Amino acid sequence: MSAPTSPAPCAPPLTRRRASATLLAAGALLAGAILPVAFQGTAQAATANGGDVIANLFEWNWKSVGQECTTVLGPKGYGAVQVAPPGDSIRLGNGTHPWWDVYQPVGYDLNSRMGTEAQFAAMVTACHNAGVKVYADAVINHTAGANQTSTDSYGGAGFNPSAYSYGSIGYDRSSFHDYPANCPNAGNTINDWNSAQQVQECQLVSLSDLYTEKDDVRSKIAGYLNKLVGYGVDGFRVDAAKHIAQADMAAILGKVGDTRWGGRPYVYQEVIPGGTGQLAPSAFEGNGSVLEFTYAHKLKDQFNGSIANLRTFGQSWGLEPSDKSAVMVTNHDLERDNSTLNYKDGSKYVLAHIFELAWGYGTPQVHSGFRFTNGDDSPPADAGGHVTDTDCSSGAWTCTDRDQGIANMVGWHNAAKGQGVANWWDNGGNAIAFSRGKAAWVAINNGGSALTQTFSTGLAAGTYCDVIHGAPATSGGCSGPAVTVTSSGQATVTVGAGDAVALYGTGTSCTSGCPTPPPTPSPTTSGTVAETFHETKSTVWGQNVYVVGSIPALGNWDPNTAVALSSASYPVWSATVGIPASTRFEYKYIVKDGSGNVTWESGANRVHTAAASGSETLDDTWK
Repeated sequence: MSAPTSPAPCAPPLTRRRASATLLAAGALLAGAILPVAFQGTAQAATANGGDVIANLFEWNWKSVGQECTTVLGPKGYGAVQVAPPGDSIRLGNGTHPWWDVYQPVGYDLNSRMGTEAQFAAMVTACHNAGVKVYADAVINHTAGANQTSTDSYGGAGFNPSAYSYGSIGYDRSSFHDYPANCPNAGNTINDWNSAQQVQECQLVSLSDLYTEKDDVRSKIAGYLNKLVGYGVDGFRVDAAKHIAQADMAAILGKVGDTRWGGRPYVYQEVIPGGTGQLAPSAFEGNGSVLEFTYAHKLKDQFNGSIANLRTFGQSWGLEPSDKSAVMVTNHDLERDNSTLNYKDGSKYVLAHIFELAWGYGTPQVHSGFRFTNGDDSPPADAGGHVTDTDCSSGAWTCTDRDQGIANMVGWHNAAKGQGVANWWDNGGNAIAFSRGKAAWVAINNGGSALTQTFSTGLAAGTYCDVIHGAPATSGGCSGPAVTVTSSGQATVTVGAGDAVALYGTGTSCTSGCPTPPPTPSPTTSGTVAETFHETKSTVWGQNVYVVGSIPALGNWDPNTAVALSSASYPVWSATVGIPASTRFEYKYIVKDGSGNVTWESGANRVHTAAASGSETLDDTWK
């Protein structure tokens, strides 16, 4: 295999662990994919909430992830959670339990540092019940380091790394690339980071590189991924994807079944920039999305310089296309090498997340890990290295996903979906503002002093809750400051130093972190109109569809008083409601299951003005 020429080498990964990770991108339908028989036809207790923001709960244990889905991620509108590698991994003999040992797999059973297989299954179920998808970090390029002497693992799998023996999986020496048949360098080292052969067939920092050209190896990897899919996993972050030939990855994915919620797994791949041809990030887009390292690096540059430059932030900056980019402010590797912003950067780190969620480029992630002094530090764990429950009040964890402004911006992001950037304003330095069409508006002040300015927001006239500093109350009003937008769409706002203000919507569309509806205007005509709601929605046994909206006839946004729809013409659900004539109202459809759990349709509120008299029909499809 000839090495591609490139003036910019593929940067070698961090020392010790690092098979770099990349998220598998959702993608083309792969032929021959079969769902494990045990899970075919499994009914779902809930449906996905439709969001796309990923909470990366780096090395949280399974119990804590499940609780976070239930209490934070689901209610705030996060679309997915990324979890640690679920398989068994090496446990080093010196008792330090560095974080990176989970990136040295030794077994494909699901007993690991994060918990047992039963706890993993319970976590996925809890997240699904909250409407949150689960993406697993998939370490499939390699096993443990051939230079390791430990034969101990967290889950009890038997292995011998120096002999390339992994009995519980069925790997032996023939399952790995080797010198000189595959890798041209003695010791299986990568000497030329511009050589596709060396990058993809030699060992990444001594990690035993799997012979992914062999169908037997492909089948074993796919079997592991199918096991995860069988439990309900919805996608994969593929670690060290740059080190797997694209044809091999496509063949592996072709053996993986559809997810339990339907469709192909979302795949996003770790491809560190550098190199051309087969090693360029764009060369991996056929198998899914790629992690956007350049996005994170450029974001740090601007927040340490002038954020006014972000007006043109996008593909022209050297980023992959938006629909193929899994973007981030940082991840577990980058926060440790200080090449991006991280939790130690205070307000800049928070504001960068607010911008990421507001800007609308790529699939955004919010990184929540743990605090560290040294780059190898273990997450909080017991004496055996098993990760203990996350306690966000302890100071040991960085629960960025819970930050009030960031968490509420997830709802802002969801409401702005599909709307272009408009009403841009900047002061030429470190203060910017913009809207996403007429759906949402944000101002970000990365400067050292407060800023007062009259902005064009693009929003309709009304009073809005600033979701950075408060949340709309279910009974009306806001727990924080409110902002008034005039009939011309303008608002005079003071934005504190290192702070932001964000407004969106015209009415509540979910349980928290969402805008409060303005008072409903009185109808201009007496009497009512027979408004028939027709809503097309496929459900599973035990689920029913309701309509809820901004006026008393539709329950005043209270799911408990929502109007039940009849399924007599299933999958069309319908009901006729008396609506005050000529009244403008907003509404959404919700699904309730037998336990009373509520799932809201995604996107902005639906808006309609009732006719002056008679009857009319609204034909809608679930969003």
